[in-house]
Amino acid sequence: MTVGRSSGRQWLILCSIALSRVAFGFQLQTVGSLGPDLVARFGIDYTALGTLIGAYMLPGIVVALPLGLLGRRFGERAVVGIGVSLMALGAVVCALGGGPGGIFAGRVISGVGAVAMIVLQGKMVADWFHGRQLMLGLGVSVSAFPIGAGLAQLVQPGLGAAYGWQMPFLAGGALAGVAAAMFIAVYRHSPFADPVPRSFSLPGRRECVMVIVAGLIWTFYTAPYSSFIAYTPSLLTGRGDSQALIAVVITLATWGNVPAILLGGGFANRVGHVTMFMLGTIAMIAGLVAGGAVDWPLVSAFLIGVIGSVQPSVIMAAGTLSARPENRAVGMSLFYSTYYIGGTVGPALCGKAADLYGGVEGAIYAAAALAMLAIPAFLVHRRLRHWAGVPGLV
Repeated sequence: MTVGRSSGRQWLILCSIALSRVAFGFQLQTVGSLGPDLVARFGIDYTALGTLIGAYMLPGIVVALPLGLLGRRFGERAVVGIGVSLMALGAVVCALGGGPGGIFAGRVISGVGAVAMIVLQGKMVADWFHGRQLMLGLGVSVSAFPIGAGLAQLVQPGLGAAYGWQMPFLAGGALAGVAAAMFIAVYRHSPFADPVPRSFSLPGRRECVMVIVAGLIWTFYTAPYSSFIAYTPSLLTGRGDSQALIAVVITLATWGNVPAILLGGGFANRVGHVTMFMLGTIAMIAGLVAGGAVDWPLVSAFLIGVIGSVQPSVIMAAGTLSARPENRAVGMSLFYSTYYIGGTVGPALCGKAADLYGGVEGAIYAAAALAMLAIPAFLVHRRLRHWAGVPGLV
């Protein structure tokens, strides 16, 4: 394979990964966008709703590490191709399940598939993109998630109202099916990557600790963000806001995320990774507190979805580069095992906070508390990196 052809293929591969991430965001947001209808239709409380949201993340707690090992043993194409196909299958189970139990089971199946794609995406991007292109590749892959989540909030309530609550789940399944077909068709092992031993060995202890701490940073960014876009429709509905305003708010918080992530990754090399991380995290905390305290949803959405989302590429680079290239697939599985614990527990804790508080505002305040934990985790990671003498990390 020539370098020119490889260069062209890398962008096709990045597009296939990004489309899988769009499907991931679309599916993850389905329960949130249908939240008011599901609560009324099935008579569930917000703790149960949060459990259904978190069910998508639940499998990652136990399968992220095995899938990372399988990716190292059998290659990314087979593991990710099967995984994205499972995302499509799980969506069908959600639609045919008939209620909360079926939705829970289907989201667990989809979640298993999403784990395979998410765990290995950083390794695949790092294999095909290097230097300054790495931040661009990571930014594109990460920013695809909010595109899917924003698209979900735009179209799913209308689909549910017109064709029944099952149709949004089926739409997510169709999107995942297309993504699976594209990935299988275009992905090949990178000729630029060093040969990886096809073994089940783990990284060294120092690398493991670094990627786990980086995973905590990612958790304390994504869990509050996901809770905001999941609970805000119910919050604004309770305040009497229109579906049109809710759609604008979620669109700003999600699609505004896309240029923010890309620009944040680009400017991080100029202004410093620490500055970019602190700017984004403080803005997110402020936006969450404001979202619960005052009825300024557009301001909150801007703070969280735009200014508060300039740091994901920085966090993802920290996790990806915490392990050596030969250990990266397994290292990122540890990164995401940590993230999935938080992704499962976070929405349920926020839902419980809403029940205890007596309103959905409690979920937003709980999300703000989680976001605050990102700062000490980030500082601990910097100290570990300094002790380990690892270059190129935040």
